Amino acid sequence: MAETITIRRPDDWHVHLRDDAMLAAVLPYTAEQFARAIIMPNLVPPVTTSAAAEGYRARILAALPAGSDFTPLMTLYLTDDTDPADVLEGHRRGLVTAVKLYPQHATTNSHFGVTDLAKVDRVLAAMERAGVPLLVHGEVTDAAVDIFDREAVFIERVLDPLVRRYPGLKVTLEHVTTEEGVAYVTEAREGVGATITPHHMIFNRNAIFAGGIRPHYYCLPVAKREKHRLALRRAATSGNPRFFLGTDTAPHTRRAKEAACGCAGLFVAPVALACYAQVFKEEGALDKLEAFASLNGPRHYGLPPNEGTVTLVERSRFVAEDVHLPSGDAVHVFRGGEEISWTIETAAGASAAA
Repeated sequence: MAETITIRRPDDWHVHLRDDAMLAAVLPYTAEQFARAIIMPNLVPPVTTSAAAEGYRARILAALPAGSDFTPLMTLYLTDDTDPADVLEGHRRGLVTAVKLYPQHATTNSHFGVTDLAKVDRVLAAMERAGVPLLVHGEVTDAAVDIFDREAVFIERVLDPLVRRYPGLKVTLEHVTTEEGVAYVTEAREGVGATITPHHMIFNRNAIFAGGIRPHYYCLPVAKREKHRLALRRAATSGNPRFFLGTDTAPHTRRAKEAACGCAGLFVAPVALACYAQVFKEEGALDKLEAFASLNGPRHYGLPPNEGTVTLVERSRFVAEDVHLPSGDAVHVFRGGEEISWTIETAAGASAAA
């Protein structure tokens, strides 16, 4: 008999929705599985002010399928010139849930990012006082540091000093990918958490080079050695409340991914919950999926859990290879063209008030 599991409606604490036609094409896949999602601000131009966040939120709400009760939780892109007063006012009004730190040139559209943490000391101090969370892309951009070591070096050089300097600041290490990252978050002070993606738990760096360059396995942070993949699986399925769901779904067109200098990011939203269920089943930890997907994130962000439920059943289904845009461009789906072993059977109830 097929295994079935019912959990509270989950949230996705790390989502790239892009804008315009891409937003309209990809948003329904997140909205049908998750009640809320933290929306990344690295558009072009980036979402750097509360007014820009309000405008982006309106565009997301306008693009939702009829009847959806999905709630976007907006973030601001931290720059050297971010105004602390604007951050606090946006947070007070309920427009800004968190602020995102991108080290300059670390990932997609990060060239506006922070050049020196000393330049944003006033912002971080104000966030600490007001309880505004800081989300961190945890990689150094020093060209002398091997790409597979950039997370571990970031923790040592940047994250740990930051966490110590602002002892009351709530910090999320986004898309943690290493054994060192897992150990740091596990042992850090209260208020430090981390999101874990499905894809970093499913494949290691070998997949990027299997029989040639595989652009649809290229993301940032890049997948690491097998020992790191296993460390992520242990952390996610451990029941430790510091770790929670964040897909880092990051759509790009095939043209952008398969170029001479291809973009980083995987479009995992259509299969996100199914992939997490697969990992938890393989680890013998389905009983811990609800905490990881539906409880730990709200606890970290100080929000109530959702009231509705989602039921997943262990039933194979074929995943369409691409999602198509009106322009004719296609976005490749993670695990597209394959069969996966879990299906969302029902989703019922409403999200919690954000």
